[in-house]
Amino acid sequence: MEHKLDLIALLEYIDPSFLSYQEWVNVGMALKYEGYTASDWDDWSRRDGGRYHPGECFKKWTSFEGSGNPVTGATITQLAKDNGWVPRSADREDRELGWDDEISGGDYVVVDKNWIEGKEIHEPAVWNPVQQLTTYLETLFEASEQVGYVVDTWQNDEGKYLPTKGAWDRTAGELIQGLNKCNGDIGSVFGDYDPAAGAWIRFNPLDGKGVKNENVSEFRYALVESDTMAVEKQNAIMRELELPIAVMVYSGGKSLHAIVKVDAASYDEYRKRVDYLYNVCKKNGLNIDNQNRNPSRLSRMPGVERNGKKQFIVDTNIGKASWAEWHEWIEGVNDDLPDPESLTDFWDNMPVLAPPLIHGVLRQGHKMLIAGPSKAGKSFALIGLTTAIAEGDEWLGWQCTQGKVLYVNLELDRPSCLHRFKDVYQAKGLVPKNIGNIDIWNLRGKSVPMDKLAPKLIRRAAKKNYIAVIIDPIYKVLTGDENSADQMAHFTNQFDKIATELGCSVIYCHHHSKGSQGGKKSMDRASGSGVFARDPDALIDLVELEVTEALRSQEENKAICNMYQRLFEQHNPAYLQEHVSQDDQLSAKAMEEHAKRAIPQVMANIKPEIDRVIKAVRGNSAWRVEGTLREYAKFEPVNMWFQYPIHKVDDVGSLKDIDPEGDSAQPPWKKAADKRKDKAKEERRSKAEEFEDVVNNCNFGEPPTVLDVIAWYGQTGKEVAERTVRDWIRKYGYKIDRSLGFRIVKKEDSEDE
Repeated sequence: MEHKLDLIALLEYIDPSFLSYQEWVNVGMALKYEGYTASDWDDWSRRDGGRYHPGECFKKWTSFEGSGNPVTGATITQLAKDNGWVPRSADREDRELGWDDEISGGDYVVVDKNWIEGKEIHEPAVWNPVQQLTTYLETLFEASEQVGYVVDTWQNDEGKYLPTKGAWDRTAGELIQGLNKCNGDIGSVFGDYDPAAGAWIRFNPLDGKGVKNENVSEFRYALVESDTMAVEKQNAIMRELELPIAVMVYSGGKSLHAIVKVDAASYDEYRKRVDYLYNVCKKNGLNIDNQNRNPSRLSRMPGVERNGKKQFIVDTNIGKASWAEWHEWIEGVNDDLPDPESLTDFWDNMPVLAPPLIHGVLRQGHKMLIAGPSKAGKSFALIGLTTAIAEGDEWLGWQCTQGKVLYVNLELDRPSCLHRFKDVYQAKGLVPKNIGNIDIWNLRGKSVPMDKLAPKLIRRAAKKNYIAVIIDPIYKVLTGDENSADQMAHFTNQFDKIATELGCSVIYCHHHSKGSQGGKKSMDRASGSGVFARDPDALIDLVELEVTEALRSQEENKAICNMYQRLFEQHNPAYLQEHVSQDDQLSAKAMEEHAKRAIPQVMANIKPEIDRVIKAVRGNSAWRVEGTLREYAKFEPVNMWFQYPIHKVDDVGSLKDIDPEGDSAQPPWKKAADKRKDKAKEERRSKAEEFEDVVNNCNFGEPPTVLDVIAWYGQTGKEVAERTVRDWIRKYGYKIDRSLGFRIVKKEDSEDE
């Protein structure tokens, strides 16, 4: 698998934020073809923070079905070369990627070159070189922009005419002005050219200091030219591709020169866009000359003759109006999204649903979260679920599908974890027939953040055929702020990766938020962002029930009765069958009396056993399981006892009437209203006591008048209105007694009563 390491290393050279959409997709296709995982693609894609969307890689990954012309690892190799990676090889020199190097491409096929009909070009009926050049300059340049052009040539050893550097010292406005005054003699403006060679012009504006790439002042246009097919077919394909062509010029030879709008902000962006443009053209039959990539490239000048043929403008402003519009169009034509489906096509032939993993709760390939407070036995519940899946047993009353399961242990040391599995098997009375279905990955002290753990887990589990992966607990691998929706969406996305890559269910547990949970809905109890509640397909929540002393005594009685019954079955089953009634079997006292008569040899040392049974009952806690399900109907709450080390469903209904954590069954808003009322009542008591103190003391022990009370408050710095005092009199059980000179007295003391 050495090639995998090489390709992952090559991705370090490739920044996804600089790639086109199709290049990004091609990387994913290449990774899948070479045996990588969607996690590798996703990890690399996250470097493009502006366009990265959690889960997008995994959705697209499943649509890469392969083809007769697959995108291979060579795509990644070439992109790495484009970005500075240099392979070390004895049979080739180390060098930077050149313009002539080949690049791999995508599937942007719009044109079938074997079937497209050619489109003829027509030489202008009236030959007007001035008009040709003026139109060219006005279309491509601003009046103030410097233009480069060449009319002087030289011949190589093969006799081929080649251009010199030419001139770059005048603006488009100056050239147009000269053409308007030249009386048809363009040589007087540009200089005389050799009719055997023709002339050239640069299609991007320059800075007036030279003609190299660094002298290009605006990366506005790119040259598309192909001379390997008939000119008519070139014309037809360029138009069919809707290339945003500013000017199309016939070269006077074997090709058309299309000056295409790319509107790049920088040289780097120019290279990316030209690569994209050429890639699309090549896929559609235009074999582009790679030497034409340079932004300072020369193109054929219209309005001149070349070896007896005219170089002329074929058309202007054809295809899409801009690069952005064309790019959006070509991407839309070639996206890999599925087409909308008509419901009528599937109404009578619906796709098969994923089979259940936990019947009535969770389907295979889906996600489940178990939430609960500390000491709820969540780990034991997950171990119990692991054994239930391995053996095809029930879990909390729900039947589980049998299959292989991976238990990822992040919290317990290895011996403790292994012992717990054996303890759970024994406590459940399960025969370990299928323990080979259970794999345990012990990572205590070795765990890494979830976004790093997920790909490692996927690689190890890829060929194990697990139907479930259980991760316990997630706080050990939590990344980011658990109260941040964005960060938690990224975190929980790792579970999507595992489920998608392995085709199995992912089950994990999380803790409750602080405070009372009884008045909350099950999906609101998990700590942190609401993403935890919305993300899983099934949320199983554990909330504690407060066991009363009466119920605890009842459970102790039941446990002692069960203990005596086991002793009878072991030492004197005949007596149990003949003399112990069903009512007796429900009374610890009655069972004790029977035992004294029937198994006296056991009773001599019974107290330690009774103490053990009572201690075990006292150690049991009661829990209610509630759920929020996406695929199944909501289930009735399940009550259970946590009897270390397993949870047992309360089949007899002992716990059904208990409110979680002692809270009333009132909804949260009612509880809040009651609290406000209690607080207001307390405040009223305090105000009444204060008023009573004022009435008794503000007039030296004599009943005061309203004015006396107002004056007393005034002395303390508190202004009180007469109306307020009269309200207090009525409110706190006082009255103004006219017979005492309108003094304030308790109603029961008033002579007016």
